[in-house]
Amino acid sequence: MSAPQTPTDITPTDAVAIDPIRLAVIQKQADHISHQMGWIMTRTARSPIFSQSHDFTCFVATARGEIIAQADGIPIHSGGGGFALKAVLRDFAGDIAEGDVFLLSDPYTAGGNHLPDWTMIRPVFVDGRFCAFTCNRAHQSDIGGGAAGTYNPQATEIFHEGIRLPVLKLVEAGRLRRDLMRLLLLNSRCPDLMEGDLSAMLGSTRIGGERVTAMLADAGVDTGLAYFDALLRHGEARMRAEIRTLPPGTYRGEDGSDTDCFKKVDVPVRVTLQVREDELVFDFTGSSPQIMGFKNSSLANTYSSVYVAVSTFFDHSLPRNDGLFRPITIIAPEGTVVNARAPAPMTMNTVYPATDIISACWKALAQARPEQACAGWGKACYGLSSGTAEDGRFFVMYHWHGSSGGGAVKGRDGFQCIGLMISLGGLTLPNVEGYEQAYPVRILRQELRTDTAGAGQFRGGAGVDYLCELRVPTAHAIRSEGVGRPSGFGVNGGLTGAPGIMDVEDRERGPMPPPQYGIQHLGPATIRVRSSAGGGWGDPMARDPQAVLADVRDEIVSETAARAVYGVALSADGRSVDAGLTARLREAPL
Repeated sequence: MSAPQTPTDITPTDAVAIDPIRLAVIQKQADHISHQMGWIMTRTARSPIFSQSHDFTCFVATARGEIIAQADGIPIHSGGGGFALKAVLRDFAGDIAEGDVFLLSDPYTAGGNHLPDWTMIRPVFVDGRFCAFTCNRAHQSDIGGGAAGTYNPQATEIFHEGIRLPVLKLVEAGRLRRDLMRLLLLNSRCPDLMEGDLSAMLGSTRIGGERVTAMLADAGVDTGLAYFDALLRHGEARMRAEIRTLPPGTYRGEDGSDTDCFKKVDVPVRVTLQVREDELVFDFTGSSPQIMGFKNSSLANTYSSVYVAVSTFFDHSLPRNDGLFRPITIIAPEGTVVNARAPAPMTMNTVYPATDIISACWKALAQARPEQACAGWGKACYGLSSGTAEDGRFFVMYHWHGSSGGGAVKGRDGFQCIGLMISLGGLTLPNVEGYEQAYPVRILRQELRTDTAGAGQFRGGAGVDYLCELRVPTAHAIRSEGVGRPSGFGVNGGLTGAPGIMDVEDRERGPMPPPQYGIQHLGPATIRVRSSAGGGWGDPMARDPQAVLADVRDEIVSETAARAVYGVALSADGRSVDAGLTARLREAPL
């Protein structure tokens, strides 16, 4: 067994000559390892949130806690993963040995982003040397607390949100600490799911560790570690080059919410962006003080949100490693919604205010380079239902199928029903048939809403009309940020997407208007979500008439809107564009 080590024992040499082709190969190898870890997770986890929806992220890091690969999963998870790694290195300095595995979640003490995301961290040893970490951050089905399914909209402090995990050594020298495992399972309403899911996380990091060991052994440990450092330097150099293409100056962006989860109130997220020669400074001074409800951000989550905004705005070929973020400084005043003080609740933070932070950063970046602007995604207006199925099994079901539309970018329409913006499509929407097999539900409708997508040269993603029948009594935890006001903002002349609407009808008690945030206790009921839509990019009158025709035929745009908003007239049979009338409409729009 290797003696406990710290990263100072394994500082790589700078004497290795770096071959750029080999550097690219090693980056691809590290990325592929994170994909392999993800495949293992989806094939072995018990919870549908993992096996179907992929609400987890795998990443590989150096022994100093710097991420070198995060190619598989949800972007909001991994951008702040370095905080968790640094917490392990801090709390177990000199006590990290071969065969150990760590587990953590707490956003205040352990570098977590929010409590449901449990991070499994496995140190990797090669020939007795501590060389790397393999990690899996996964959103658990249930962690106790005041509401089933990890989201408690009524929480006013973090103690209402479930078990808090400091950095724990779940596996010590290859032996599972069964006392700790029993404690974890005892604090979940779904212990059978959690036991299988934690085993899947252990398996994914173990296989990832074996692959990293093989990669380093093949290269030679000193050479491999030198290439790890080179990957980070390459990411930094690429990002500095991107920043130098922006005009230096000061730019501002603002987004936010209209509720603190209990009452209507403005909750702004404001950012001032300074573009220096090859550096970016994001200053959130002026943002809302922390709020009563569970939409407060941890520092790790705020960093991750900024990183998502930056990495999506610039060249998509940039490597996704921590070197990318070395030129970025973040100022997040303590006591605000972007850096809350304990014991503020924060389970919702990976969605809100994360989406608000990303949107504010996008708006500021767009002022520096308008043609690269990202339109806003529609904010979510669905929740989750939990209860006991007919067979006596406790279940937690996310109404993913009521997801909103994505925002457009130059050259591409917004995605339809794509899930949360912070996942950027990494969250897989399960098949309806699979849900009906797994849960006591029948999904009666899931179709795109007409005339909801933000119009533009490239239009936003449409909202959906989703109707679900629940056969058994449930607790319905509601988080309807996108209800009531438009949220998918347009850019460069594009229009804003439509807001969302949610309706609930109990079979016995009739219509029960849901709160924007809260918990409803229902008998058998139906839940209807008409989700919000994404914003458009550019002038709608510049949209390709053939694309408008396709949208009309797909019932995303009505003939009336095609003429009035896009200036496109169709033939009498609706099968083609009336080119002459379209030209006249676009010269003098109605």
